[in-house]
Amino acid sequence: MSEHPETAGASGRAAGPPASDGRSAADPIRVLIVDDHALFRRGLEMVLASEDDIEVIGEGGDGNEAVEMARDLLPDVLLMDIRMPRRSGIEACRAIKESVPSAKIVMLTISDEDKDLFEAIKAGASGYLLKEISIDEVPQAVRAVHGGQSLISPSMASKLITEFAALAKRSEERQQQVPAPKLTEREMEVLRLVARGLGNKEIAKELFISENTVKNHVRNILEKLQLHSRMEAVVYAVREKLLEIT
Repeated sequence: MSEHPETAGASGRAAGPPASDGRSAADPIRVLIVDDHALFRRGLEMVLASEDDIEVIGEGGDGNEAVEMARDLLPDVLLMDIRMPRRSGIEACRAIKESVPSAKIVMLTISDEDKDLFEAIKAGASGYLLKEISIDEVPQAVRAVHGGQSLISPSMASKLITEFAALAKRSEERQQQVPAPKLTEREMEVLRLVARGLGNKEIAKELFISENTVKNHVRNILEKLQLHSRMEAVVYAVREKLLEIT
């Protein structure tokens, strides 16, 4: 039995926002696959190619190729392994987020090590899925991440929650540290909803504002807090006690 990835956002088919390069939301989601196992890449390509709203624009076999192809092809979503020759997926993730910040990166790996999970999130990954998930679930994962959600395999989610709790405890022990950057009241509301796992569309409905306004708030929050992803924003929210862990 495969595990269904947990979503830090809305469930269901995610149409995705209009791209900043002028493409419309109806355009196919452009996906780059990077894995050092050719058979696995081919399997992913076959599954994704059968989806009308997804287009596989390239394949690579190592971290260096991932960085080069991402810069050349500007994918919407990258599916990338962690353990690869020449440059690891995490190192490639850091480089890609610097050169193509709009790209959403999902680590698709066999590694269930805590360190890899935490480093991937710090590097800016929007998802961390174990290869034990059914390959048929990958198209929905692509849509979800493209739509602004964060995905993580259930067996890894518990490790994140444990780390969140540890971060919160360490924060208590350092109360005298420099105060956190000031967020506006509206930004605090948005951050709390992001931490609860709501997607941009759901946040917009909750606060009676437009989806574009939500995107602007999220961008401002990440810039002010010097974070790279919504997942890091959740870590911050737990540390600052804006999100209760039950």
